[in-house]
Amino acid sequence: MVGCHHDQVTALLWDDVVDLFDPERMGSLPDLCVPDASVRDWQSLLELVIERGWTHRYTDDGVVVPLPPAHTVLARSPFSELRVWPSEGVLAIFRFYSPDEIDFDMDLRELQGQGRLDIFCHFVTAIGRRLGKPVLMHREGTRSPSVLGFDVRADRVVRMIEPM
Repeated sequence: MVGCHHDQVTALLWDDVVDLFDPERMGSLPDLCVPDASVRDWQSLLELVIERGWTHRYTDDGVVVPLPPAHTVLARSPFSELRVWPSEGVLAIFRFYSPDEIDFDMDLRELQGQGRLDIFCHFVTAIGRRLGKPVLMHREGTRSPSVLGFDVRADRVVRMIEPM
């Protein structure tokens, strides 16, 4: 499995995963998730966003408000979302559909090239390590198969399917 590790020069090379970041093949907004989550995991994610100093904006029904605790967010409107910029020009949008799964999207058009792949890997790795859970990427609108993700045992982002 090809992968990238947070503490090393990225081992996941753009040429090895370029097909997984092609908006024509994957859809421009692939689905990312942390399965088997809990309210505690959501809270840990919110704390990670603050601790890392990632630029973020939380909206409830389209109105920007201060970021509340996870249990409050999950009890609010299904139209709540958290926008997180782990780096300038790279956006992750978290939606609070369920306490059982952390759902978010990232725009593949913002993740082109080795430098942006490194940012993606560091972001996904930070989430996976914090929660001790896999972070999986699927083609837009699907849940299987996972094409790429943070593997807890490998402690890095890995490709999960054969090249297309």
